[in-house]
Amino acid sequence: MARQDAPIPPYAEDQGGPLSRREQIYRVAGRLFSERGYHATSMRDLAAELGIQGGSLYAHISGKEELLSEIVNRAARQFDAALFSLRAEDLTPQARLREAMSRHLTVIAENMETATVFFHEWKHLSAEPLGSVIAWRDGIEGFYRELIEDGVRAGVYRQGLNVKMAANLVLSSVNWAYTWYRPGGALSPQDVALIFEQMLMGGLEQPSPEDHSPEQPSPERA
Repeated sequence: MARQDAPIPPYAEDQGGPLSRREQIYRVAGRLFSERGYHATSMRDLAAELGIQGGSLYAHISGKEELLSEIVNRAARQFDAALFSLRAEDLTPQARLREAMSRHLTVIAENMETATVFFHEWKHLSAEPLGSVIAWRDGIEGFYRELIEDGVRAGVYRQGLNVKMAANLVLSSVNWAYTWYRPGGALSPQDVALIFEQMLMGGLEQPSPEDHSPEQPSPERA
């Protein structure tokens, strides 16, 4: 049976040197939760991957839910750091929304395992941490609604636009990237954000005057 002082596995290295045992546990848990799912991953599985005795894990963490909660919270902080600074940047509404989507996708692309756990396994949290995640999701939706509302006020997005539904559409587009995006592929997160933005903007932006031909009267005269 593996001893508690087993050597640090090769994957438990970072640019700054060997990781702490606690950090190793979080990273291995993120990978296993991503690959197998939260419920299908046991503490014994974690210990085996780390090369330590199962009971040794409890010297560093209280249990499996602590791992899930910390992984989810770390992901939330990554999104917050990437997105909320956009409020202070001098960009057009369209550019700000496109940049938000690009940053959102970049967080996912650079943290695929964590993102998979965040978006797919958070529902297994108990009531209190689950409530925190739901509150965070509401806050991110509010952030995207704010971006779209800015565009409506500036006159670049349609008056009367259902802002809530538009924000949900944008969020659904970027959040689900964890299921299909492959880092290192032909498209960068910025490429995907531009493609999404071009597709979505047709439904958000004000129609230009040339869009109305004599055979197609404007809504005001229809």
